[in-house]
Amino acid sequence: MNRQQFLQQTAMAGAAVLLSNLEGFALTTADKKLRVALIGCGSVSNRYIPKLQSSPMIELVGLCDIKYNRAIAQNKQYNVGAQTYKNIDEMLKGVPFDMMVTTTDMQVHGELNKKALLAGKHVWSEKPMANTYAEGKALLDLAKSKKLRIWGAPAVVNSPQFAFMSKQIQEGKLGRIASAHGQYGHTGPNWSAFFYEKGGGSMPDLGVYNIATLTGLLGPARSIMAMTSIVNPERTVDDKGKIKVVVEDNAHILMMHDKNVISHVMCGFCYFDPHGHEATNQTLHSIQIYGDYGNMRLIGYDWETNGVMLDTDWEKPPVLVSTNKGGYVWQEGANVVGESLLTGVEPKINVEHALHVLEIIEAARKSQETGKRITLKSKFPFPVVK
Repeated sequence: MNRQQFLQQTAMAGAAVLLSNLEGFALTTADKKLRVALIGCGSVSNRYIPKLQSSPMIELVGLCDIKYNRAIAQNKQYNVGAQTYKNIDEMLKGVPFDMMVTTTDMQVHGELNKKALLAGKHVWSEKPMANTYAEGKALLDLAKSKKLRIWGAPAVVNSPQFAFMSKQIQEGKLGRIASAHGQYGHTGPNWSAFFYEKGGGSMPDLGVYNIATLTGLLGPARSIMAMTSIVNPERTVDDKGKIKVVVEDNAHILMMHDKNVISHVMCGFCYFDPHGHEATNQTLHSIQIYGDYGNMRLIGYDWETNGVMLDTDWEKPPVLVSTNKGGYVWQEGANVVGESLLTGVEPKINVEHALHVLEIIEAARKSQETGKRITLKSKFPFPVVK
């Protein structure tokens, strides 16, 4: 058995243990709703709360924010009827719940997710699930030890476009895959300073999507090289006024996958896009995969997909394949994994994939600091779509 086979079997064995835990929880919660508490009632919660409310399997029983008025406001706006809390400690002592959904500033995801696991709660975390790979791996180990589940956003592997692209690659429709590219950027959020403070940055906020998509389609990265920079050293934001930017607002990452496939991700908070941050009608592509028989382009962003352009003929024009029938939305991850806890059906979203993406982000910063190529150690079950 070579190293690759060993790592793959180890990853699959870990997945089998988690699946066993999932099935066990499903048996104990038969004919019940999953009780969910959400922490972080800022802008992202405006997408999460209605989505959670749309599931017949989920009951939203708690809302929490350190800016307590936001929890109260969201409870009223969406007619949730939940208990509201000022901090996580108060919430963990309040109305019983099964899973915590974390949508706070990214810098505190790790510590909040740990508290929830220690209190016996499953966790769905917005990206990233922790601030470092080591912290994320410790969270997964803790979850396993307590027979709990933790997952991390994004949920890009759920889209029907992702499934279609994966199938084309696996069936050899593009020939031998050589290269891929992903891009995502805008001129930067202005509502909060945390995006530009230590632990923030364009990679964990934006690049995380493309990294998850490309590794999900092409397999785990074996090594990476990166350059990052700060283009705008000062920003003016709603909550703190003028601030210094201390983390990258511009990043380019090269990833080496198995079979010598190279992919590239560029992301930033200083990219003018006339099509805007919301991409409902986006007609340009954000992901492109090249093989020696053809190429395909994901129209729209991987978090809000609008189709796939498939080009496999020397004579005929490319074909726009509409695969929008799945009803995918980026905020569905908490619903998907929450419902899986009740049904016992393992979701495509995999925590080891989220950890791999986190390691890539951390390695990219190390590559910028050292000027060196960084070898990665994490893996995840692949292919994602079978």
